[in-house]
Amino acid sequence: MKLRHALLATAVIGTLGLAACKRDAEPAAAPPAPAAQPGETADQFVARVNEEVRKLSTELNSAQWLSNTYINGDSELIAAKANERWLAQLNVWIEQSKRYDGQQLKPETARALKLLKLWTAMPAPKDPKKLEELTQLATRMEGMYGAGSYCTGEGAARTCRDIGQLSDVLAKSRDYDAQLDAWQGWHTISVPMRKDYVRFTELVNEGAKEMGFADAGEMWRSGYDMSPAELASESDRLWGQVKPLYEQLHCYARTRLDAQYGKDKGEVAGGLLPAHLMGNLWQQDWSNLWDILQPYKAAGSLDINSALERMAAADLARELAKPAAAGTSAAERSFAAQRAAQLATAKAMTERAQDFYVSLGMPKLPESYWQKSQFIKPMDRDVVCHASAWDMNMAGDVRTKMCIVPSEEELTTIYHELGHIYYDLAYNKQPPIFQNGAHDGFHEAIGDTIVLAMTPQYLASVGLVDAPKQSQEALINAQMRMALAKVAFLPFGLMIDRWRWGVFDGSIKPDGYNKAWWELKAKYQGVGPATARGEDFFDPGAKYHVPGNTPYTRYFLSHILQFQFYKALCDASGHKGPLYECSFYGNKEAGQRYWAMLSKGNSQPWQQTMKELTGGEKMDASAVLEYFAPLQTWLKEQNAGSTCGWNAAGTVAAPATPAKAG
Repeated sequence: MKLRHALLATAVIGTLGLAACKRDAEPAAAPPAPAAQPGETADQFVARVNEEVRKLSTELNSAQWLSNTYINGDSELIAAKANERWLAQLNVWIEQSKRYDGQQLKPETARALKLLKLWTAMPAPKDPKKLEELTQLATRMEGMYGAGSYCTGEGAARTCRDIGQLSDVLAKSRDYDAQLDAWQGWHTISVPMRKDYVRFTELVNEGAKEMGFADAGEMWRSGYDMSPAELASESDRLWGQVKPLYEQLHCYARTRLDAQYGKDKGEVAGGLLPAHLMGNLWQQDWSNLWDILQPYKAAGSLDINSALERMAAADLARELAKPAAAGTSAAERSFAAQRAAQLATAKAMTERAQDFYVSLGMPKLPESYWQKSQFIKPMDRDVVCHASAWDMNMAGDVRTKMCIVPSEEELTTIYHELGHIYYDLAYNKQPPIFQNGAHDGFHEAIGDTIVLAMTPQYLASVGLVDAPKQSQEALINAQMRMALAKVAFLPFGLMIDRWRWGVFDGSIKPDGYNKAWWELKAKYQGVGPATARGEDFFDPGAKYHVPGNTPYTRYFLSHILQFQFYKALCDASGHKGPLYECSFYGNKEAGQRYWAMLSKGNSQPWQQTMKELTGGEKMDASAVLEYFAPLQTWLKEQNAGSTCGWNAAGTVAAPATPAKAG
């Protein structure tokens, strides 16, 4: 996930109870927009804003970083106030920019003024009191998420589990009841957010309307160098291209879950997949079900987890072998060694990811990155563990924030996050207003393009798996491994913003939030809850990006774009043969092409940037289908005779029509 001021306030982080620690004071007034400076041209205005943005960014991002990595009432207040000042200043710039409406402008100046208006995902009302309320709500909701835990028992028997521990149950346990308890437990953390989210929606809609948009959803859809309606239509078209592949994967997964748990538990009404059995709290990534879904048990070793666990064990053994400090007990020594080993393993995993980018000719990460990033979860405070990448000052102070554990999922997340970091470093030479992705889907696709190049041959070359044996079975295993992360994600990437667009435009009312959420999950993902989820729950808030107010269509688009980028870089590297066999690791030509694209930032329409890399100006899923062609053929063979599809009865849309596979 990409986090920086240009997406403000997609992640205003804080903790519980701002109202309890906040003094009753008058809200800070928004700075008044000065009168038009005599003779200030549009070019001069944009230059001035760029200068002011660069100065303000460090303070704002530092406040955000603090509230992510030290969750308490003080950091919450600091973040909320920094946000408030920024949004007030943004409103001032937007108001000042109106003086240039209707003027003949240079293309780059006109683009800068347009982007300025779309610079935040959290449009704030001009009323200073409402602006203050908005930032407090955003901070409080994210605080609830960041400090969320599921507690059971009373008194001395009371135990609490955080998101990492609950996720671990879904990933590793195959006990139906334990998985259901962990899934339901995490979804208790969002119940208190509902009231805040209703008010939050009212306020961002007011801000969006003051900027000239129908609602906040329309504003979000306006940032793609096309009309909001065209963006919605494009995402539907792309989903139509990949939906048949997803339906085959869904059918296969349901058959395997039925075999594992029994048909009465392996699916829910209408052939939906049970939400708590998919190995992930939100069913967006099915990689943790590899033990159930692996096509061929003895065909090629793709057990990255074992290699990382061996690395972690070696790091621990090395730390334990070091002389203990005088006066430390055996328990203290063991604890210190474990923490040092965890940090060493996390940094080694990050260095492994850095190596791929460097092999393409990109620079090593600055030393400050290694000193200032959060690699593992601290023991002495609450933090937001959700992985994110940060450009602190638009000039090279880049960081990632994670709570890394030795697993394949975490390793690929690191490769993803470093994609954001290298994008930041590449476009840091651009004026601040252009320091962003060509569109937000580009930013999310950069690192994932590298993940696609993590072929079995590449993984073997860096010691993460055994040397692969060439066989049809090994190929299907490799394709399934990638599909469980990439294909399984696609409908989830689409449905979250479908829900929010409905919330923003009023077609989804507050008293139907949860109903609409599960209707959309059924429609797009073919997933349902094993137990009733009424309006006493607020299940959307159990996904970080909802309380964090991060637009999500970017992630769907990125899962299309990354295959287009991957194919273009494979072509640039001179790859011959099936697309899925390509790894451009170490290829400087591919690296130069990629860096050139990254360096453009958002300085030109994304269609132009896309054409410079891929030769075409449209987003297209044909590379996804080309990549997974062997798997799709295999899935159809496996599903032959099965009733595929699902019945999303009771959803807003017409239910899917079950059909025979083949």
